[in-house]
Amino acid sequence: MKALVLEETNTPLIYKEVEHPLESVGHQIVELRAAALNHRDVWIRKGQYARIKLPVILGSDGAGFAGDRPVIINPGMQWGDRMDVQGDDFHILGMPTNGTFAQRVSVPDNQIYDMPEHLSFEEAASIPLAGVTAWRAVVTQGQVKPTDRVLITGIGGGVAQWAMQFALSKGAHVSVTSGTPAKLERAMQAGAHGGYDYHDVEWTKHAREEGGFDLVIDGAGSTGLAQVMKICNPGARLVIYGGTAGPIPALSPQVLFWKQLHIIGSTMGSPSDFQDMITWIRDQRIVPILDRVFPLEEGSAAFDRMSEGLQFGKIILQIPA
Repeated sequence: MKALVLEETNTPLIYKEVEHPLESVGHQIVELRAAALNHRDVWIRKGQYARIKLPVILGSDGAGFAGDRPVIINPGMQWGDRMDVQGDDFHILGMPTNGTFAQRVSVPDNQIYDMPEHLSFEEAASIPLAGVTAWRAVVTQGQVKPTDRVLITGIGGGVAQWAMQFALSKGAHVSVTSGTPAKLERAMQAGAHGGYDYHDVEWTKHAREEGGFDLVIDGAGSTGLAQVMKICNPGARLVIYGGTAGPIPALSPQVLFWKQLHIIGSTMGSPSDFQDMITWIRDQRIVPILDRVFPLEEGSAAFDRMSEGLQFGKIILQIPA
């Protein structure tokens, strides 16, 4: 079969012929039709990830056929017995085990879910990792309500895009931030009620004047989170699912305790999170936002686009039958 293989860090992925995955008890072979990139794949390629084992087929997100059944894959393996936090054996498909940037992948039976009927394979492939991360942040941990004013930072990436769609579908008033005006415009076209350019030194003043926020979904961290705390309403929840911009310095304990803010960590999602998310997407007929679709053999170009931060929505790899 054909696959994109990472043989050495800081080198392009190689499109090559590899051996088929072996059948085993309790696993199924999924014939993939589409996969999606995540920032995780970029970090692994750069050597900035734990437990890297090479060579490896990257990719956590995939949609295709298990027999004649259209399916998507839950990439969060061995979550554990506690639903509030993942266990010690939790890991994500695509590192250290082979992932979805290939024509076939072997996954445990309980990681395979029926694909929502209203979606294409490319659309369905955009859901798993980013979708369940956003669902857990917004719904499970954030407990979003229709009365909430929600801020989603760094719109454009997959998790932020899904967080926006989930919060909107729950009836919340949603605003976003970005350093790129074109991404703010795209978010507004997709349903966001407001958008702030974080390069504008007065954006927090404008946000505060417009009503502040009851729920913040953040994947960046760094100094931006200290700014966001100042525009949180009393009793607001700040859910942090990533730290792409670095550590969070100089958080004010006075702002934290006086407003009685709740800071909540969140990552990926439990099997029940995944099933609830798929059911909601199916029932609400939510269609994900795709950025671009690349053929599998052009995977290096897809990685370049993600590394440059040009995307709005998910970058997809179309996999030949």
